[in-house]
Amino acid sequence: MNTKKTATTKSSATSAVEASTGRGRQIEMIGEVVSDKMQKTITVRIFRMVRHEKYGKFVRRTSTFKAHDEKSEAKLGDVVRIIHTRPLSKTKRWKLAAVLKKAGKTVGVDV
Repeated sequence: MNTKKTATTKSSATSAVEASTGRGRQIEMIGEVVSDKMQKTITVRIFRMVRHEKYGKFVRRTSTFKAHDEKSEAKLGDVVRIIHTRPLSKTKRWKLAAVLKKAGKTVGVDV
């Protein structure tokens, strides 16, 4: 019984990403800034759809994450991309990667 194990090789795209970052694939989320009142910290709300276990209906769930914003460039209502990083404080484990869409100002609207 002569069995040989063949080594599995990673795809070139996966190895290129790992070679460029050195850490593998980064976890990214896209969400809306709901608070920017802290210094160098923003609160980002993420929406996700979850299927109800019993009834099968899709329900929208939310999660909020604290993210580090070094330059305080993200403002309330902006759509941002955040990436997972090492723990920066008790509750902060995310870092701002990019501001994807600035919040539009509504001028002259009476509520």
